[in-house]
Amino acid sequence: MFEWLSENRAIVAAVLIIVMFGLFVWSIVVGRKQAKLKANDEVFGDPVRTKGGWYWAVTGVTALMLVWFYYSWGMARAYFPNAANEMCQIAKLEEAVSPIKAALPIGSRYYKSTLLASRNSDQLEELLVQLPATVFTDGEKTELQDLIIQIRALIANSSNPENLNQQSKDELVGLSQRLNELSSFLEAGPGDMTPSAEALAQPRWGTTFTEIPILPITSKGMLFDAASVEAAEIAGTFNKVRNRVPENGRLIEDIKERIEAIKETNASGSFDEQVTADREDYVKAVERIFKRLDDGLIFPAAALADVNSAIAELDDASHAAQGGLTTADALLFPGPGIVKSKTQCTEQGSARWLPKPTDVVATFMRLANPDVEDGGGYRGFPLLWWDWLPVSNVVAFFVPDWIADAWPGEYASHGPDGTITPNFKDKLLAFAQGDVNLGHVPMLDGHIWDSLFRVLVALALGIFLGVPLGLFMGVSRFFKSFFDPLIELYRPVPPLAWAPLILTIFGIQDDGKIFLLFMVAFAIMVISARTGASGVQLTKIRASHSLGATDRQIMWNVILPNALPEILTGIRIAVGVCWGTLVAAEMLAGTTGVGFIENIARTVSDYELIWVTILIMGVLGLIFDLIMRWIIQKTIPWRGMG
Repeated sequence: MFEWLSENRAIVAAVLIIVMFGLFVWSIVVGRKQAKLKANDEVFGDPVRTKGGWYWAVTGVTALMLVWFYYSWGMARAYFPNAANEMCQIAKLEEAVSPIKAALPIGSRYYKSTLLASRNSDQLEELLVQLPATVFTDGEKTELQDLIIQIRALIANSSNPENLNQQSKDELVGLSQRLNELSSFLEAGPGDMTPSAEALAQPRWGTTFTEIPILPITSKGMLFDAASVEAAEIAGTFNKVRNRVPENGRLIEDIKERIEAIKETNASGSFDEQVTADREDYVKAVERIFKRLDDGLIFPAAALADVNSAIAELDDASHAAQGGLTTADALLFPGPGIVKSKTQCTEQGSARWLPKPTDVVATFMRLANPDVEDGGGYRGFPLLWWDWLPVSNVVAFFVPDWIADAWPGEYASHGPDGTITPNFKDKLLAFAQGDVNLGHVPMLDGHIWDSLFRVLVALALGIFLGVPLGLFMGVSRFFKSFFDPLIELYRPVPPLAWAPLILTIFGIQDDGKIFLLFMVAFAIMVISARTGASGVQLTKIRASHSLGATDRQIMWNVILPNALPEILTGIRIAVGVCWGTLVAAEMLAGTTGVGFIENIARTVSDYELIWVTILIMGVLGLIFDLIMRWIIQKTIPWRGMG
């Protein structure tokens, strides 16, 4: 069933988009009706006014999903499943004619010849101004100035229409005719062109690692594919056309001889090291410009006018042949569109880094498959499943080895026959290290569980140690004065600043990450509990004393209940900060966890997998927050009702 959904994800998306659009409109209608009904019963600022409103939640979620479908090209794939393949064939044609367009103003505002003539003329002018006065003799300076004038003459000769030889004229005319014939070919339409069986057997758009099928699967795609083949041949011929001016041929030989003569003088060893270097640098600069001008790439502007017109007609013919695809491209393909590069076509713009929702779901389902042997999970580890956990591993995590070291006596040693008989101290060490069989219990397993386990353990330790300390800091001068500087010293430091140090000390195992998260949770819980304890009304404290309450009773029955809203709010904050810190820690060092998956996906630019991890983190964070909201509602329902 899942394989069918994966192969037909475009159809699934088409149905989902219609459903979500319907829910979006319906929720707005319901929300407006409810607002009118309750308009006279509610006042601004009443906390009760914020309760309910599930229909606005539907509005927000569906609006977000529709925007996601649009900018990820999910709508385009849902309702125009062949459009990407046809745009790929158009991109092939664009890629084929790009070498010709690069030489024309239709592709880069100016003729390439204009840019070459302008840039090299400016550089020659700069060289004349920068001619060193001390490293060359007067005769050499005159020689170099004359040499630069000759190189500039190459530009002038090539730019003069009268110097264009007949062969180049005939070649450019022939290219213009071939481009016009190609335009006529596109205008004639695909006719009876049919895609090949190999093309039709390609995986659908976005269902495999190759995003867009490269072979044409429609008659329109066949038309542009055939046009791209012919355009590539025309472009190859265009790249071979040169403006060989006879006068330039003689000048080129003369310039080469004069440059070589100066280079031989530089290499004669008649100058000191610095003078030689300055002379060589200047001659290299002159020669560099010369070599850019001796290949016949500068043409008179009028010589390429017909080719420019032919390319413009080809663009018009291409646009007309696309038909309704241009409208679909403009409306449902936000961004630059599709680009052909080497052997594949790729999505550009937002669709490049924003995968389609159905693709993200398909990637998640593949990861969620617990059958690791069949390609499920990630890097040989399930996403979230269960396994039989040895009880000894749990014991080893909580029981330190030093307990065995502190036990009186010595560890066993081998006897005369080489055998070892463990004593109680050895057995205690084996117990602490988890080397005893205490049975197995079913336990959650996988990348998600590893991340959850690290957060929950660190959060529990932070609450267990941070809340009592914070309460005492709120009521005791000693605790406040002694611990406040210590807490405030490390609390402002970003958690990731501690990460390299802690991970270096503890390694990449769970204890290092848990300790890092504990530091985060501990500081938050101390501050929250201290703020709650110090904010208790003094009248309540004095009333309790007047009624004969002990310090313990006041702490338990007055201060703790009044501090509970701050403590629970601190837990909500700590959960969010710990979760974000954990992912960063797993990205820095780890072999399992949600952050580890995202880090590997980042290195290979697997955007679908990155978005899967982002959504997993978001959903888990939302679940944590909903649980905390429920706990707050059940434990302190009186909050805000005073």
